[in-house]
Amino acid sequence: MNSNSAPVSRPAAASRGMDAFRALHSCHGQTLGALTTLEALVVRLEREGLDAEARAMAAEIVHHFSTVCRQHHEDEERHVLSKLAVSADQEIVQAVLRLQQDHDWLEEDWMELSPHLEAVAAGRPWYDVEVLREGVAAFSALSLDHIELEESLIYPQARACLGSDERRAMGREMAARRRAVRVERARGA
Repeated sequence: MNSNSAPVSRPAAASRGMDAFRALHSCHGQTLGALTTLEALVVRLEREGLDAEARAMAAEIVHHFSTVCRQHHEDEERHVLSKLAVSADQEIVQAVLRLQQDHDWLEEDWMELSPHLEAVAAGRPWYDVEVLREGVAAFSALSLDHIELEESLIYPQARACLGSDERRAMGREMAARRRAVRVERARGA
């Protein structure tokens, strides 16, 4: 390294803590992409059947909704919804209650879809395209409506009521929990 080079350092986000709301928003973007892939998978299965591309798509979808989304919902429950549930604003409280119910319904919908998608990912032909088509339509509609309410009302409210220290602590906790999951998976692999 010459004398004009800056020293190599950790990325700025890592040194000051994860931006929790940026991470939550990013997860919504990933979920929108996974929903698009899910819808495309149903079409592919109807047209092409069970092929390598369908298997790869299904594996990606299963990973996202079984891990990333579950972590995301846990983050929201711990750090966002719990704070806003005690708001003096009844519109906010009602939105929080609705989103908590949505989390339960999304999990229930996922539990119906996931065995079929896991079968596709594993190359097993016992999946039911009709169940997937109907389930994906309901799951996607609820997911889109849920994300819209969070992005338009809940996240702005949470940002406004959480101080910068709380947001940094939230980001650190989220990052630490994800690291622990990755370490545990690596040990089990």
